[in-house]
Amino acid sequence: MTPLDAAIADRLRSWTDQQVAERLWAKDGSLWAASGKAPDELAAWLGWLDLPDAMSARVDELEHLARGVREDGYRQAAVLGMGGSSLAPDLFSHVFGGPGAPSSGGLDLRVLDSTHPDVVRGFRSWAQAQRTLFCVSSKSGSTTEPNAFHAAMGEVAPALDFVAITDPGTSLEQLARTQEFRAIVNAPPDVGGRYSALTVFGLVPAVLHGVDVGALLGRARAMADACRNPSAANNSGLALGAAMGEAALAGRDKLTIITSPRLAPFGDWVEQLIAESTGKAGTGIIPVVREPLRDPDAYADDRQFVFITLASNPHDDLRSLADALEARGHPVRHIGLSDTLDIGGEFVRWEVATAMAGIVLGIDPFDQPNVQESKDATKALLQAYQDQGALPAPMPIVPEPGVSVTADPQAIGDAPVSVDGAINQLLSLVRPGVDYVAILAYLPMDPDVVERLQAIRARIGERTGAATTLGFGPRFLHSTGQLHKGGPDTGVFLQITADPSKDLPIPGWPESFGTLIAAEALGDLQSLQKRGRRVMRLHLADASAGLDRLNATVDVALRPRRDR
Repeated sequence: MTPLDAAIADRLRSWTDQQVAERLWAKDGSLWAASGKAPDELAAWLGWLDLPDAMSARVDELEHLARGVREDGYRQAAVLGMGGSSLAPDLFSHVFGGPGAPSSGGLDLRVLDSTHPDVVRGFRSWAQAQRTLFCVSSKSGSTTEPNAFHAAMGEVAPALDFVAITDPGTSLEQLARTQEFRAIVNAPPDVGGRYSALTVFGLVPAVLHGVDVGALLGRARAMADACRNPSAANNSGLALGAAMGEAALAGRDKLTIITSPRLAPFGDWVEQLIAESTGKAGTGIIPVVREPLRDPDAYADDRQFVFITLASNPHDDLRSLADALEARGHPVRHIGLSDTLDIGGEFVRWEVATAMAGIVLGIDPFDQPNVQESKDATKALLQAYQDQGALPAPMPIVPEPGVSVTADPQAIGDAPVSVDGAINQLLSLVRPGVDYVAILAYLPMDPDVVERLQAIRARIGERTGAATTLGFGPRFLHSTGQLHKGGPDTGVFLQITADPSKDLPIPGWPESFGTLIAAEALGDLQSLQKRGRRVMRLHLADASAGLDRLNATVDVALRPRRDR
């Protein structure tokens, strides 16, 4: 038995003795007493434990809504959301049928969670092609991005084409009543956004898309029963949570999730759940999803692995990789889904596991202090724009035709003299086996852009030996952004921004979408710099040409690899 295996076994024995499973389902907030929070304050966010049963009682209501929408001639459903209100719908959109190919009898479901003008413009064109129902999804009702999306889509669609999904009593609910939206669907206020996949934030889009939400919730109830097992070692959620947390304490804090291709969006959902829940107070688990696969010998000993596959698509290559990693001493866990409806159970398993990992790390897994900080930074910059007519312009340290570099020399060292030198200088700071490299792209999440950034990500990982992540802004601000700022100082950040091909006004707002995404990127940069994070910004005058240049630059900057 390895030292890590022994630590996990000890943790599970203590949890059995301390009746942790029973206390969890009794909503005992004292389980997270080490966070310093009051038990009642923590217990107030445990409503997600009730969802498998509570939402089963609402299946008829949800199916009635979907039936009426189809009968009225709608062919498409759009989710206007961000973070917790967009990632589960995005999962349902891609895993169950996929965009353009909805599940049986369902609507084509797509999600708008980018403020990039090119993305919003293209999404609006798609929505106008056929009759579309818009779900404006915001827990607080005041989130900037969904409100901006509503303003843009409300210009081309009547109020009857909108449904509000929000907590009771929010400003969004009031707006929906005033404008006479088609429906208002309230969510339980005691469930945080990242734990809300099985609330109406996830299930309304799912049922519109044709997902059998009754069967999905049946799988969730079965997993909830398994997570009630008082024997922690035989409890699906507690066993995973103990493994995640103890591995992180042992230095294996890069939780690398490898899935069958069809299940890749599930990794995106888990990424937010783990990063936002655990990345705080200088600690955290770094979820690594969609990372290009490497040779088994190329992974450092800061990794732990979870493989998630479908029985109908087991992928022998993934099984071979998992076996090779285990043979090299890496901790590896396997999760097999009988079919896609098992995702309902996985929501429960991973939520329980993440809450349990919070016990191991001694943090509150239900707050997100640095997400609010990013929102406040964006609002302050937008106010500056309104007052001064322009956003503050970061001073580039390396201005070159088509691309400029911005960085704080105190964080990255002496000012470089070229873009190639800047990239090389940033990556020379990476400590293999300790750090991770995060690409923060405020660009359209188009297939071509994703492919090129993934290729760059693969080369960075290959040459530095570090774990790598890729996030698209502002989406990741409501996900891994909490980890970047509140988690351990082990991130090396490359922010990439670009001028849009054409700006797009936000109807009724003083700023445009171009101004909004620029403020979000600048606020993110400033927040990272304020914490002394190793961050560099590349601004591209033209995204396509700039990525070609960056692709070549990374090759030059990383060859040959510097000795460390």
